[in-house]
Amino acid sequence: MQASVPIVNYLTLDGDEAYLLATDCSSCGASYLGSRIACSRCSSRTFVERRLPNDGTVGSFSIVHRAPAPIVTPFVSALIDLSDGTTVKANIIDCPPDADHVRLGMSTVMRTYEVGRDSEGTIAMAFGFAPNDAATEGDTAAPATKEPR
Repeated sequence: MQASVPIVNYLTLDGDEAYLLATDCSSCGASYLGSRIACSRCSSRTFVERRLPNDGTVGSFSIVHRAPAPIVTPFVSALIDLSDGTTVKANIIDCPPDADHVRLGMSTVMRTYEVGRDSEGTIAMAFGFAPNDAATEGDTAAPATKEPR
């Protein structure tokens, strides 16, 4: 089995399971992604980690048409409102990158995917959110507004 490493420090790869970890301030409750030395709200230095849910809805999104090489465009960058109220910025994956397929309020689920390998074969893994096929039947999500060109 090839070794895998997460591309960000708040993505946990635990065997066949992957999840995001929030770092919550023990004093004021401020929540962060990734490790912290001190809370930017209250300066406390004590934190607890909290596993985030893998499901959420699209709160906002942008279809990106320009990016430096070798990034493939278009792609969808979104704010995902997780089921516990936490908001995460991520790409929408496994879905055509257009306003006919990505919708505000669309139900999503986190998935991981390979973004590269080093010379020793170690796999770098990223995360994104894909449409939750189980929830799309009867989906009442609002269609995105298309701006005239």
